[in-house]
Amino acid sequence: MAESKVTGIIKSLNALEDDLDSLNSKVGDMKKQLSVKALSEIDNLLEKTREMATKEAEVIINTSKDKATAESTKIAQEGEAKLSEMQSKIDANFDEAVKHVVSTVLKA
Repeated sequence: MAESKVTGIIKSLNALEDDLDSLNSKVGDMKKQLSVKALSEIDNLLEKTREMATKEAEVIINTSKDKATAESTKIAQEGEAKLSEMQSKIDANFDEAVKHVVSTVLKA
């Protein structure tokens, strides 16, 4: 009878050992799956981060472009205004300049 109890205990221990081996195997598989999932999530987050950075860069570039266009338009308008002012001054003093040149030439 004692032998059958020992045999029963050994069988139970063998069954527990098999269960532990099975659990270890399942844990190993779960670790692999978790690792694959983590890498997949990292790739997804990296792609999303790139997309966000690209969009933000586009916004910054477009804003800078708009500012530069506005500034260049302002500079061009100021240049046109100064050119127009100079042309007006030249036109206003043209007759006097011609008289001065003719006078100088005739005196010589």
